[in-house]
Amino acid sequence: MSSYVLGIDSSTQSCKALLVDVDTGQVIEESRAAHPEGTQVDPRAWVDAMKQAAGPLLDRADAVAVAGQQHGMVPLDADGEVVRDAMLWNDTSSAAQAETLVEELGGPEACADQTGSVFVASITGTKLRWLRDNEPDNAARTAAVLLPHDYLTWHLGGCAEYTTDHGDASGTGYYDTRNRRFVPELAERYLGHAIDLPRIAEPSEQVGTTASGAVVAAGTGDNMAAALGLGLQPGDVCVSLGTSGVASAVVDDSVHDPTGMVTGFCDATGRYLPLACTLNGARVFDFAARTLGVGHEELSEMALAAEPGSHGVVLLPYFDGERTPNRPNATGVFSGLTTATGREDIARAAFEGVLCSMRDAVEALAAATGTPTRRILLIGGAARAAAARRIAPAVFGVPVVAPEPAEYVALGAARQAAWALTGAEEPPRWRTFEESVYEAEPDEATFARYARLREATAGW
Repeated sequence: MSSYVLGIDSSTQSCKALLVDVDTGQVIEESRAAHPEGTQVDPRAWVDAMKQAAGPLLDRADAVAVAGQQHGMVPLDADGEVVRDAMLWNDTSSAAQAETLVEELGGPEACADQTGSVFVASITGTKLRWLRDNEPDNAARTAAVLLPHDYLTWHLGGCAEYTTDHGDASGTGYYDTRNRRFVPELAERYLGHAIDLPRIAEPSEQVGTTASGAVVAAGTGDNMAAALGLGLQPGDVCVSLGTSGVASAVVDDSVHDPTGMVTGFCDATGRYLPLACTLNGARVFDFAARTLGVGHEELSEMALAAEPGSHGVVLLPYFDGERTPNRPNATGVFSGLTTATGREDIARAAFEGVLCSMRDAVEALAAATGTPTRRILLIGGAARAAAARRIAPAVFGVPVVAPEPAEYVALGAARQAAWALTGAEEPPRWRTFEESVYEAEPDEATFARYARLREATAGW
């Protein structure tokens, strides 16, 4: 009789649940439920969505794990009740507090050295300081702070204490990535008083048992789960093209980048997952399609019909500011337009611009880790476009592998659940996903034009 595990992906937009065969990794059944919109959300709504999506499947599972959106601040009082709505990773209210805390910790280099990251508004610790500064009564009531996946793991039941994992904890700003431990004194400094932090469970640890008898694994952050679901190996760089763009890699040692381009997280296996994030991904293609009056499939076809380099048209795709590099007030810039510029050139420039921006992220990773990029694994909704897949190897200059579309975050959570269930030394080795490999001659001229425009607009 087969054993099944349940992987849950509690993302910003929705909760997805996959029931997976332990031996083969085959997805048996899946379900999902929507989350409320907004950058501040009552975390109890996530519990309701998890019950809706995972409830029908949980009774059939022998183990379960939750992968959640990183960084979100879930403040609880002494009775475990929610103090206020959770502030999510994409809530920028604490931008000023992020700058203040970086300086309090001794500047960017000292901040990265202590925590693995140079703080931006997404980091959990900056939200604690915002709470102290703006809602002192709520700050005073806060007795414990959890991350979204911690809160959901607790609500699965059977857990004697609040728990988290090294991967998600490493994005809080009060975790020491070099020594792999929380620094409670930092959390106390940010909020103004001491708080309870969850116990950090090890990657394959069992932290509880549900009412139906399923083993509860530690869970992790969404980026860590995606790496686990893909089976990311050293030398691989995962480039995810979604609403934002994320480039991540697995390495053996902690990363401390004083430029702030790369955040030095832990992964879900005992290694590290440095990543670089851009703010402008699929929405750039939305803009291009809307401006040209076409659908996304036609936009891709138009881009592939144009000459490489878009006849000199270059797009700097910083439409909503940018994080890599750090230009929060930047806007998008087209350069090289002439009366001869065609619609196809505009379409291709959109793809080349986004991919060049991701190359910046990939190169920042290589510089911070000292690990050359062997190949790119291209995932995410926007990566399904033929133009993205075919143009990418020319921009990146290495082979690009496009795995078949799948819910890799939920699969990573399921793989962690199977690891906890079996007690093996390593996560299970499941089937290899079908993938397409794309190669092309490197197009350094296009990237050079993009880099010149990036530098020319640095003071804008």
